[in-house]
Amino acid sequence: MITIVDYGAGNIGSIVNMIRKVGGNSFITSDPDDISRATKLILPGVGSFDFGMGKLRELELIEQLNHKAIEEKVPVLGICLGAQLMTKGSEEGELSGLGWFDAKTIKFKTSKFSKRLKVPHMGWNETRIYKQSDLLDSDTGDQDLHRYYYVHSYHFEVSSDNQILSTCNYGYDFVSGLEKENLAAVQFHPEKSHRFGMSLMKNFIEKF
Repeated sequence: MITIVDYGAGNIGSIVNMIRKVGGNSFITSDPDDISRATKLILPGVGSFDFGMGKLRELELIEQLNHKAIEEKVPVLGICLGAQLMTKGSEEGELSGLGWFDAKTIKFKTSKFSKRLKVPHMGWNETRIYKQSDLLDSDTGDQDLHRYYYVHSYHFEVSSDNQILSTCNYGYDFVSGLEKENLAAVQFHPEKSHRFGMSLMKNFIEKF
């Protein structure tokens, strides 16, 4: 059973449908007591960084999420804003993030872009797998290069390469996925990414 954290900022319906499509079951909650019993967690989200952290704080979820992720080492998958909240903070806001990764969230450096590129980065893009991972090992037929759907104006900046799960190019190469131990954070939307997203979600359910 996958516990999906509902803090009022998630595209939860599509995630539920994807989990069901690959044979999994999910449970949506904003109750800290429910989260305390979770064996796997998804932290979804769309919107601004401070709004997301503010809602987690308002719902009194931060302490329990930290306990599950850091103390119990329950597998956690962060998606889009949910992934950014797992970093130390964002240029988009002033609040501190959960800090599970030694990374921060920064805005696209448009000075490096050609004139035809716009922010947000939106649509399908090739994504290179940076390191071997149970999450992104797949039977899609593509060993190192996957395709995922993106909608974002900010991306990860890491302090060390050993946290990098995947990279993508939009104007320049940027880090699109993070992984360490029981934690994974992806900037793209697996729930909108068809066979590649299905493979990722199935791997999260069965292997991660």
